[in-house]
Amino acid sequence: MYQLEEEAEADWWEVEALYDLCFAPGRTALSSYRLREGVAPVKELCLTLREDGVLAAVIRYWPVRVGGERVLLLGPVAVHPTRQGEGLGGLLMRESLTEARKLGWERVLLVGDAPYYQRFGFEKIEDVEMPPPTNPDRVLALDLVPGAWEGVRGAVEKFAP
Repeated sequence: MYQLEEEAEADWWEVEALYDLCFAPGRTALSSYRLREGVAPVKELCLTLREDGVLAAVIRYWPVRVGGERVLLLGPVAVHPTRQGEGLGGLLMRESLTEARKLGWERVLLVGDAPYYQRFGFEKIEDVEMPPPTNPDRVLALDLVPGAWEGVRGAVEKFAP
């Protein structure tokens, strides 16, 4: 039986260890991490998925700004290598995006593989620039509210309330 819960402060080291296992060394040097430095994640959307107490998958979200508008930056999402292919990443995506809508978020941005994220409604977005050296073909967006990305353009910036 799976336990889906909001990530707790006590989960931090275990979650970071899973990210280290799933992603290449130097992951924290990526441009998306510069947008997260010194910014609190959106706690209600940072989820852990466990089975019998063992961490199987995680997802995190961070606030950023694009063209002065508030945007959710999704990621990272990770599934333990022994659990990949079981649909756990998709479960986290669906649950967290549903909750984001309930919380009043209008738009989501991520850097990732379009073939995977298209199934959740993400599409390549033009004129939204992640800090270099991000490949612009991997910058994907989702409207949580119809038309929410219309007219929202420019550089992705660190969130400042």
